[in-house]
Amino acid sequence: MEQKKSSGKKWIGAGLIAAITASLCCITPVLAVLGGLGGIASTFTFLEPLRPYLMGITAIVLGYAFYNAYKPKKESDVECACEDETTPEKKNFLNSKAFLWVVTGVSILLFAFPSYSHIFFPGTNNKIAVVNESNVTEAKLYIEGMTCTGCEESVNYTLNSKDGVLSAASSYKTGIADVKFDKSKIKLEQLAQAIEDEIGYKVKKFEIVN
Repeated sequence: MEQKKSSGKKWIGAGLIAAITASLCCITPVLAVLGGLGGIASTFTFLEPLRPYLMGITAIVLGYAFYNAYKPKKESDVECACEDETTPEKKNFLNSKAFLWVVTGVSILLFAFPSYSHIFFPGTNNKIAVVNESNVTEAKLYIEGMTCTGCEESVNYTLNSKDGVLSAASSYKTGIADVKFDKSKIKLEQLAQAIEDEIGYKVKKFEIVN
């Protein structure tokens, strides 16, 4: 009986580890910006192609854990009355159905992280009085390493937080960030450097578009 409980705990643990691994490429950019851990965002980008597979593994592992937790017990599974899981002193939270549901909930939150990552970024209010319209410049930055909407939020926040930036929007699908800024207050080179220093992504090139 003890061996079966240990096995169930291992399956639940394996599911949680797979879920965390699948989400590292999305979580680290946010940590890089908010925690001042410049450079770590690109550390786990290699996991992005594996993300669907890791999510699938998590689903299979947790599904098997649920099957073992809720399948009808055979008489041979209970060696004696003292091993009945309803006995208070035999209860172990790590082997319980409640813990399995907790792990499942955490896994779902990890998988959905890119869709709500924006809530972790404080608002940026760039109230800039542009004296000369000729100072307003639009540019594109070609960024290597963005893999999800969480990455976009990190890039957008980093750019929008800089004095002189009027607006910034990026796309992980194209790897391009469009930024409008006052060139008398900040240089395009400084914006590219901020992305590399504060997040860890590589800016392959940048160009003025107007």
